[in-house]
Amino acid sequence: MKIDRRFFIRKVLAVGVLLALPRILFAARPDKAFAATDGDEAMATLFGETPVASDRVVLKIPEIAENGAVVPVTISTDLENVESISVVVAKNPTPLAASFALGPRSVANVSVRIKMGESSQVLAVVKAGGKHYSTSKDVKVTIGGCGG
Repeated sequence: MKIDRRFFIRKVLAVGVLLALPRILFAARPDKAFAATDGDEAMATLFGETPVASDRVVLKIPEIAENGAVVPVTISTDLENVESISVVVAKNPTPLAASFALGPRSVANVSVRIKMGESSQVLAVVKAGGKHYSTSKDVKVTIGGCGG
């Protein structure tokens, strides 16, 4: 079988694009914030400033989580120009539980299930217009989810 040079070049380029795609898609991932082992360290790494408490950020999470392995969290806001939404669990081994980068036309409403190792304060942080807004709630865990 004779291999056509154009066919070979197209295949090599296609493989190169496929290999580069994950790096392009995950380029903005906040690895240092996800690796932080302290809530304050994760906040400082991710946001660089202390978020302002706001009643315009709505955090829906149960006050008592029966199973810390699957705690449902919903965060929404009516703030303009929302850039990201993050969830920080103060007493988790890795406090940054989730971080979502939103596009300019996105609806500022995210739902996720997180793990909680023990009862802790859960903080929802919304970055909008270059400023950080937050709200928090204390959650009691009856069965630990992070190895507990």
